[in-house]
Amino acid sequence: MKMERGWQSIMKMAMVLLLPLMVIGEGDPIPRQWPEKFHAVLLTNLSDGRLQIANLWYDWPTGRNTYLRQFQLGDLLHDVEWNNGTSYFYTVGPNSTNGGYCHVITFGIGIPRPDFLNDATYLGMEYTNGFLCNLWTKVDFIWYWEDVRTQIPVRWNFFDGISTYVMKFEEGVELEKSQWQAPSYCFKGQDNNGTTFLQDHKSKQFVPNHGFMNAMLPDHL
Repeated sequence: MKMERGWQSIMKMAMVLLLPLMVIGEGDPIPRQWPEKFHAVLLTNLSDGRLQIANLWYDWPTGRNTYLRQFQLGDLLHDVEWNNGTSYFYTVGPNSTNGGYCHVITFGIGIPRPDFLNDATYLGMEYTNGFLCNLWTKVDFIWYWEDVRTQIPVRWNFFDGISTYVMKFEEGVELEKSQWQAPSYCFKGQDNNGTTFLQDHKSKQFVPNHGFMNAMLPDHL
């Protein structure tokens, strides 16, 4: 009887310990929301085979993204995206091959919300770049890998073949305020309705590839 009661106690204790795991195991994992502010270093393989390294600053409270995109053996491209749907793509200073230019695009959508992966379809766990990750997809938009242990994003692929690898991820890191302001040559003038006449750029090297705002459009540049 004592032995039987002992086994009953062990089984009860095991059930208490396993219950949280059983609850956690119900249903598919949910991707972690993005922090409201973060800095990430990204390595991107573009769909045409070109490479770029980008520093991304995400700032949801103020409704803006900034990418500093260094193309391989190319100029440094500033890509400032605002939640009103406006993006500024520009180069600056003597380090630019043409002294600096600007191209402005108005999209029909703002920057991604922290919960933009809500309703994503869970595809299971797999290793990518040496990390065990949960993988989700939103059809015709993105595949998204998140580290199982830390819930930090490891990689994402856009539907058009562009692959982005997260090399560094820092929550709460902010960009200097001066870096958000597009240069004066982004603004040639305004009409009576306040619509800005925009400078255009000629170099295909700096066609915007690839911010989230661009990716959400069916026919982005």
